[in-house]
Amino acid sequence: MYNSSLKILRLLPPELSHTITINFLKYFKVRQKNIEDSILSQHLMGLDFINPIGLAAGFDKNAEVMHSMFSFGFGFLEVGTITPQPQSGNSKPRVFRLSEDKAIINSLGFNNKGIDYGISRIKEFNRNIPIGVNIGKNASTDVKDAFRDYEYCLRKAYSVADYVTLNISSPNTENLRDLQKGEKISSFLHSIKTLHDNLKKVYKKHTPLVVKIAPDVTDEIIFDLSNLVNEYDIDGVICTNTTIDKSHLSNQFKSLQGGLSGKPLYHNSNIILKKMYELTNGQIPLIGVGGISSGRDCYEKIKSGASLVQLYTALVYSGPNLINNMKGDLIDLIKTDGYKNVSEVIGKSV
Repeated sequence: MYNSSLKILRLLPPELSHTITINFLKYFKVRQKNIEDSILSQHLMGLDFINPIGLAAGFDKNAEVMHSMFSFGFGFLEVGTITPQPQSGNSKPRVFRLSEDKAIINSLGFNNKGIDYGISRIKEFNRNIPIGVNIGKNASTDVKDAFRDYEYCLRKAYSVADYVTLNISSPNTENLRDLQKGEKISSFLHSIKTLHDNLKKVYKKHTPLVVKIAPDVTDEIIFDLSNLVNEYDIDGVICTNTTIDKSHLSNQFKSLQGGLSGKPLYHNSNIILKKMYELTNGQIPLIGVGGISSGRDCYEKIKSGASLVQLYTALVYSGPNLINNMKGDLIDLIKTDGYKNVSEVIGKSV
């Protein structure tokens, strides 16, 4: 059924295909038998993960299909990116398939129904796995005031989310990536962390705070980020968002606006992952994202320093059966190499 549906959906424009998929998953219960093994389980950031494979932000922007995504066998889900106010995003067309490259270019621009809607959906979900809420700023908010939008969303999400991700690395919101640089990132994290500490006292619970970074950052920025992550006790880092580097693509795709995800991102995202793992001395959980499409890819991400991994683009090309296939392969690879748990693999290539 999945294979037939995928073939039909690929005949449609990509954003329309995604809308149809979300609507189907909202209104029809999807069930399948999942592979689980304690060799894949970990306790990280105060949370229990039955396996390290998560759904990346961008697929379920409004937290509408968490039940279905859980049924596919993910170990955790990240919804969003969600902004304070609803917004329609950038002009269409804004999503493009690169089938030969197993990649996607998108310039969506945080299209979503707003934080209140997203949080209301999460409250309805009888969760069995950790749910992360990925937050960002509205396009109408000047980047110098961006912290206000993140603070607003953090207040709304804190008591409901299992962790909150600060998305400061999307290339599709003007000047957003400037937040990763120099004094801006230090000032931004200081403001957010002050609020985070206050919320911890108010709710008497610790909701982990995670930062999502770009694959196009310089070594200097990575070094500064690693220091600030330690200074402000950030709980985790997602490496990485989509890339703006399209130099290796054919001419018909080079000029397209937006971030590139999928297989072409795999190598560069692993480089960033290894650097961040080394700079943080393996003491902070890292979530590896970018180009994962098999259990072997997942294994290499973990060996490169990832405690957890996320994927999205591969679902477009392989369908939801991919998750169980990846877990099966990952279990075999861990056992073949003589490890007792996936945590023993983390950083072995660094």
